[in-house]
Amino acid sequence: MEITTTKKVQSKVPALTLLFWVIKIAATTLGETAGDAVSMSMNLGYLVGTAIFAIIFLIAVIVQIKASRFHPFIYWTTIIATTTVGTTMADFADRSLGIGYTGGSLLLFALLMASLATWYRTLGSISVNTVNNSRTELFYWVTIMFSQTLGTALGDWTADTAGIGYSGGAIVFSSLIAIVVILYYWTRISRTILFWTAFILTRPLGAVLGDFLDKPIKSGGLALSRYTASGVLLLFILACVLIFPNKAGQKVH
Repeated sequence: MEITTTKKVQSKVPALTLLFWVIKIAATTLGETAGDAVSMSMNLGYLVGTAIFAIIFLIAVIVQIKASRFHPFIYWTTIIATTTVGTTMADFADRSLGIGYTGGSLLLFALLMASLATWYRTLGSISVNTVNNSRTELFYWVTIMFSQTLGTALGDWTADTAGIGYSGGAIVFSSLIAIVVILYYWTRISRTILFWTAFILTRPLGAVLGDFLDKPIKSGGLALSRYTASGVLLLFILACVLIFPNKAGQKVH
């Protein structure tokens, strides 16, 4: 009789706990405030800001992929890098290139779907539980980068083009995430689909929250310093990583 056994192998990404989503939302909000701080407050512009954060993103991804196992600091540094480059890249496309929020959102959504489709056709799965080798990680981080960039454009479209405002946008995206949670617990919809839906939605939520913190009061924001908001958010993320256990996800072979 042949006996088969299963072996659990650590993933290179965190386990999908409540802590993961709390840090993810904080990181996406930080990406918005930090990206705006460099491109707007420092007056470097969207193109220079994108170049700076793109270099940081590439370095972070290389370090993350070369790491032999999951490291919380490396992983979350890479996530923050994707949110900051996503912010400046989306703003450059929407505003400097004149594509507009609607055009930018549609273009980035198409790129995101293309990335997921290519990943699935190449490796047969887009589940985060499979992210434990360099090839899968490359697809993972490219997809995340597109999702973070889309989130910025979509958040701006909701707040400005749709006229809902930053607080209204936060309510909309929070409600959509709540629906995903309900579907997770009370339906049998693919957990992979629900994960990516929630992951994508947390980015525009962070975008509108970040804008709500630092945009002028006359524009519906709180007019807080981008530097102060970014510093507080960074300290919060560091505290979450240091105080609470960040465990790697598991893949069963």
